[in-house]
Amino acid sequence: MNRLMRIIVLVENTAGGCGLLAEHGLSFWVKTGSRRVLWDTGQGMCLEHNARALGISLASADAIVLSHGHYDHTGGLKQAVTAAPQAAVFAHPDAFRKKYARRDDGTTCYIGVPAPDENCIEQEAGQLVWTNRPTEICDGLFVTGEIPRVTDFEDTGGPFFIDEGCRQADPLSDDQAAFVETPAGTVVILGCAHAGVINTLRHVQTLTNNRSIHAVIGGMHLINASPERMDKTITELHRLDVRRLLPCHCTGFAAVDRLWNEFPGRCAICPAGAVVEFER
Repeated sequence: MNRLMRIIVLVENTAGGCGLLAEHGLSFWVKTGSRRVLWDTGQGMCLEHNARALGISLASADAIVLSHGHYDHTGGLKQAVTAAPQAAVFAHPDAFRKKYARRDDGTTCYIGVPAPDENCIEQEAGQLVWTNRPTEICDGLFVTGEIPRVTDFEDTGGPFFIDEGCRQADPLSDDQAAFVETPAGTVVILGCAHAGVINTLRHVQTLTNNRSIHAVIGGMHLINASPERMDKTITELHRLDVRRLLPCHCTGFAAVDRLWNEFPGRCAICPAGAVVEFER
């Protein structure tokens, strides 16, 4: 008998339901079998509010997974770990490195894991699991670990650094995706795809014996993509014949519009409150 995997958008840049809040951030609640996984935690301003509004108990989480170490994906980590101290936390070690961004005016801002959240992991998390390599979270849901950078048109998507002086570029080796195999093909869950969405999908296919990609949901970080990068990304998505595209968060309005027109009937928006289901 087929089982359903349900992904509920907890936090996103937009809100799609009465009483829900939006922020620049991302968090998904993933239910597969009897297990519950919190994928990222947003900035932390909307997580608990939206969970209550959607009838979700963060305390029931079996695992908390971080796609990478930026504040808009880790800011609610302390809330999540406090609510569910039994949950294992899955993250790449580099997610906890210091991270900075350079603004257009040349100034610097810290964009890494908030210090109190980082500290609470060691003190309160049930277990901390490093995900340098592909790792099973539960019930056939895996994280990719580090994603090889093989395309010639993708980059990390912005001026990101590991030092406050912005002299050492951040390769964002901590960027990872989640994936699960379904009868229709592989479902891929993104955080920001700083490794590049095509690099990510190619790596997932390598890990799944070249199975078809059925769906991709999450941030694709195409907000600053050049026309060349967009053209090549579209070409690759057509080649991969992805059946469902659910871009959100850092994908960018222009990129979402392009995807919507290039893949008619296959695209959908993912505001906070959206529910997506897949047969297992």
